[in-house]
Amino acid sequence: MGRVAGRNGKSQTIRNMLLSMAVVVPVAGISYLFIPHDESGDPVRTVSYGVELETARRAAPYAVAAPEGLGDGWRATSVRYRAQGDEGSAWHLGFLDPQRQYVAVEQSDGPARAFVDSVSRRAERTGRTQKVGDAVWQRYEGDKYNALVREEKGVTTVVTGTAPYERLAEMAAALKAKKG
Repeated sequence: MGRVAGRNGKSQTIRNMLLSMAVVVPVAGISYLFIPHDESGDPVRTVSYGVELETARRAAPYAVAAPEGLGDGWRATSVRYRAQGDEGSAWHLGFLDPQRQYVAVEQSDGPARAFVDSVSRRAERTGRTQKVGDAVWQRYEGDKYNALVREEKGVTTVVTGTAPYERLAEMAAALKAKKG
């Protein structure tokens, strides 16, 4: 008798599970059909950086650089300013260029060598330079990022990313450094 009850209980459990699935699966399918899906949507969020830029320009001990007059298709994706720490103050402004390559503007008044190594993902100095406007930038090349680096009194500016040197130079040419 215990055996019969066990079988009956198992078959009842399986029957209940199948009935539940018969209800849940169509409801889930209908829900999926009516929930909008934007497969072509761009997952990269564009950010506004005006407030952060003005704040950094007032707080930083150096003139903070940001681009002015970049062409169409450039999108700011990240921004942050870190005040004095062991490694100095640091400004970061990240972009996607029109070909969806990453380009970042990085500045710090901390030790230049460690800063460049960090933000360029260990790119190596090539010994070559690139003139952008009136400024001469050092070229760095790496497995992940390339970089243009300019060391001035009190601040190191790095334009780095996955973009080719032409795009890095385009960003460097658009930079305007101002103190708030």
